[in-house]
Amino acid sequence: MAKYPPPEELIKINYTTPVKSWMDSKTAFRPGNFSYPGKPDILKYLGMPNPREWNPMDDDWKLPPDWQRIVMEKFREKLKKYRSLKIFMDVCVRCGACADKCHFFIGGGDPKNMPVLRAELLRSIYRGEFSAAAKALGKLAGARKLEEDVIKEWFMYFYQCTECRRCSLFCPYGIDTAEITMMARELLHEVGCNINWILEPAANCNRTGNHLGIQPHAYKDMMDFLCDDIEEVTGKRIRPNVNKKGCEILFITPSGDIFADPGIYTYMGYIILFDYLGLDYTWSTYASEGGNFGLFTSDKMMKKLNAKMYAEAKRLGVKWILGGECGHMWRVINQYMLTMNGPADFLEAPVSPITGTKFDAAAGTKMLHICEFTADLIKNGKLKLDPSRNDNFVTTYHDSCNTARGMGLLEEPRYILKNVCRQFYEMPENTIREQTFCCGGGAGLNNEEFTETRLRGGLPRGNAVKYVRDRHGVNNLACICAIDRATLPPLCDYWAPGVGVSGVHELVGNALILDGEKKRTTDLRQNPLPGMEDEEE
Repeated sequence: MAKYPPPEELIKINYTTPVKSWMDSKTAFRPGNFSYPGKPDILKYLGMPNPREWNPMDDDWKLPPDWQRIVMEKFREKLKKYRSLKIFMDVCVRCGACADKCHFFIGGGDPKNMPVLRAELLRSIYRGEFSAAAKALGKLAGARKLEEDVIKEWFMYFYQCTECRRCSLFCPYGIDTAEITMMARELLHEVGCNINWILEPAANCNRTGNHLGIQPHAYKDMMDFLCDDIEEVTGKRIRPNVNKKGCEILFITPSGDIFADPGIYTYMGYIILFDYLGLDYTWSTYASEGGNFGLFTSDKMMKKLNAKMYAEAKRLGVKWILGGECGHMWRVINQYMLTMNGPADFLEAPVSPITGTKFDAAAGTKMLHICEFTADLIKNGKLKLDPSRNDNFVTTYHDSCNTARGMGLLEEPRYILKNVCRQFYEMPENTIREQTFCCGGGAGLNNEEFTETRLRGGLPRGNAVKYVRDRHGVNNLACICAIDRATLPPLCDYWAPGVGVSGVHELVGNALILDGEKKRTTDLRQNPLPGMEDEEE
């Protein structure tokens, strides 16, 4: 694990204009500011180019002999295939509206993490290779040649972009810098420059159906362990359906929710809610992953990993899919599914079997977000809730980038939280909803060796959490993304100590009053409920 300085040192950020032009500044790799390369066996398994052992801190990256031709041919292909990419390369006027919107620039001060300049790293090659006038004028027109230092620069900065799209929100031309990052990463793949934290989960998901490589029997065992804990808390034994054909609903959530703390408590909340409703649903041990690391790899991988969920829905004969608290799963579903995999015509548009509500917005994808489902239940008075059970939590809400900016899911999680918690406070307006700040570890950057840069990038979010902690006594940050539930705990420990992290449906599970349950004395984490400390002793 790379060492990183304490907050009082990390917050000393230099925003002064560099003496050298950005084109003359070489990329400096050091522990803590880059991610480890993809392992050769993983690249071989995925059929990706140039598998080898290499180190970004070495001078020789062992690129293919004809790497320039490879990159330029792929670049030309992308420009021809994606009209949006060519527009993004042409229309930027470098106004700087996005410059101070990136969390990595705010937390680190590196000009190349300004979205406008990060895009310029690719755009300058576009001008230098595909524009005759710019090529002739060279630096005067912002053009340059494709050299090995450029590849190193791309690797550094396009893997310091979490594709959160906050910058795009402020762009007067609507340039989606995240998609520029996606294209640049695909060009890097062509010469074998990628990171393992993205490719290994993608390979695992391709092989076993989830990012962690959990085998079906192990997945079922972990589910049983969590049901043991639910029984300990509620006195009720729940036996969820697994791989059952003919159910109305297939439920899919990120594998991080069954494997990692604090996600496991959100998973327990799902199980409790569905049992309470008597929902006709099943889990799958084969499509056991909602997340899609293909979004951070390539359009082909994204399409393949998304398709597995629908293939399993077809195999099991369900009517529609209900999806859990995940970020990039929902960006893929809402922004790419219909043009990438096509409408899922073998499924039905989601209709709540409890309230009868038809969710027209999900009519194309046939997949409904759990927060839309639960908010509808509460609105129609279908849940018996005791919000006092969450009185140990003074809660705020983190809008996960992909669900907020990627699908506009802003009100439903808040509506749920206000019904299951009695103490809820918002962070400052310019840090939430559409303007939400990233956790600093999205787009596959949630790895240990990248911790220092992640903490720098997490400064804006951490500062907003610290504000509500100090002003309102907030001690819990709720979110609806598995990556957030992994990255936000160390971020909060660093920038806002004393604030924990939960999923929204963990708090739902705490508040639900179940028929036949024993007297509850603990929450799902088996911490005493308010006033029950003596009984637990």
